[in-house]
Amino acid sequence: MKPIIIIGAGLAGYTVAREFRKLDKATPLIMITEDSGGFYSKPMLSNAFAQNKGAQQLVSQSATQMAEQLGATLVTNTRVNGIDTAAKTLDTSSGTYGFEKLVLAVGAQAIQLGLKGDAADQVLSVNHIDDYAAFRERINAQDNAATVRIAILGAGLIGCEFADDLAGAGHKVTLIDPSTRPLAALAAPALSAGLQTALIARGVQFHLGTVAETVTHAGRDLRVTLADGNTVDTDVVLSAVGLRPDLRLAQAAQLKTGRGIIIDTAGQTSAADIFALGDCAEYTSTVDGSTRILPYIAPIMTAGRAIARTLTGERTEIDLKPSPVLIKTPSYPLALIAPAPQIVAAGKWADETTETGRNICRFYDANGVLEGFGVSPHDNAIRQELLAALGQKANQ
Repeated sequence: MKPIIIIGAGLAGYTVAREFRKLDKATPLIMITEDSGGFYSKPMLSNAFAQNKGAQQLVSQSATQMAEQLGATLVTNTRVNGIDTAAKTLDTSSGTYGFEKLVLAVGAQAIQLGLKGDAADQVLSVNHIDDYAAFRERINAQDNAATVRIAILGAGLIGCEFADDLAGAGHKVTLIDPSTRPLAALAAPALSAGLQTALIARGVQFHLGTVAETVTHAGRDLRVTLADGNTVDTDVVLSAVGLRPDLRLAQAAQLKTGRGIIIDTAGQTSAADIFALGDCAEYTSTVDGSTRILPYIAPIMTAGRAIARTLTGERTEIDLKPSPVLIKTPSYPLALIAPAPQIVAAGKWADETTETGRNICRFYDANGVLEGFGVSPHDNAIRQELLAALGQKANQ
């Protein structure tokens, strides 16, 4: 019996494996990963400094424990070189593997900015636990490790989470972003302003409306030179400008790709018996057939359950319901669903501050229909109330 093979041992890969084992105890299951295979929560990487957690403290189960729990063979520290879609084989650094069905859960790669300067190679990014370990090591190597100056390139979701976390751990943080406000791609202007005020109160400094151009050595410092002529002297530079789906294997295997690996409503790629999910995938809507990248936990869990069923022979569509993104910024905790970019210009935000001080922003399209929202602080009750109102006209 040929096995089911999953490439990738992050949340996406392990979710499929867990859900599949609930349905099928017998079919051989192999997971192949380039790292050590331990299970950890990737969102924890951007809020572990204030808790003073090292990389290994974030690993909740080892590869051995996961393999035993799943009744799977876990092939660690192994690179997949290529996929033969016709022969259904994988060429890897540990040999050749045949498969009955294949799941790509290969995640995303950190976007590289192409910075200039003799210290550009000193810029770090954190996309997995080994990156986090290296980042902590760089901070701990500083002369005054308790109060390190850290310049963060990017004031989006991850950049803001890191800024709040690192400031909470006592470090001196500077956020640099080309937008005129933090979290500009996701949050309403009023909520961006609230977040910026909260981060400034934490001690975070901002350089907005500009970008980093060069990173150079300046004695013992690193000097970030910005497009507006300003400079930021710092100890560590962290790039948090976003992720790009990892398409290397898919494109080499001639699978259909766009921004991500394009999958149908059941998670199948353009090749028979090959599926994808998570940060590498471009999901197809069951409503209108449009495709989109969904780099969040809720879509991973939903897709994992559906693909697991499809792997057993019961084709199951991925039912992607709206789910708020929770921004882990304790200074100003946010929950939001951003409106689709194509409707933003024709719609408008309506802002409300409740008697209890809660900030609620609702986005209405040109027809007055609620198409997005943001709230801070948030709780389950208000999130569910706003979710229930999505797609409804105002004042109905």
